[in-house]
Amino acid sequence: MLLAPLDAEEWARSLLAAALPRRWSHVVAVAQKARVIGRELGEDGRLLEATAWVHDVGYAPSTMVTGFHPLDGARYLLAHSVSERIASLVAFHSSARAEAVEFGVATDLVEFQDERTLTRDLLWYCDMTTGPDGTDLDFEDRMTEVRQRYGPDHYVTRALDGGMKERRSAVYRSRDWLMSVGLADQV
Repeated sequence: MLLAPLDAEEWARSLLAAALPRRWSHVVAVAQKARVIGRELGEDGRLLEATAWVHDVGYAPSTMVTGFHPLDGARYLLAHSVSERIASLVAFHSSARAEAVEFGVATDLVEFQDERTLTRDLLWYCDMTTGPDGTDLDFEDRMTEVRQRYGPDHYVTRALDGGMKERRSAVYRSRDWLMSVGLADQV
């Protein structure tokens, strides 16, 4: 099933808003960026926004199985008949492959496809330029915030280095595209 943005918003709200209000603030801000970007993205615009709404549902207590939120979220979405494309975008969002290696679930990601498209890069951009409470941050400040929040020994921090080149490339490709369509100052 293709998930409409409004349905995705309601679904994410039901899973995250009360249980994890700070995470919900992050998701709202990521989805707002995706909505603005989606207006210029064409056919994938609504898909980007819908995916932004559900990208962190794997943090919800009711969806956790492995404790690795991209995988848990993607599996949850598939189990509820959401399209494989959306589930795959969730599974691989923001260099999740590097985190999966550190967490020990990299082989589980073979269930999903990392599509390596502009839509994927833009989802990463929206996520990696939004703080945990929904504040707008530039990419480098967001990466610094993640390191400080998790500390030096956490798998997320260790994975930053392993996935930094891929993260940075996705953000730069996104910035280039945003400038080309006149959105660089809007998101």
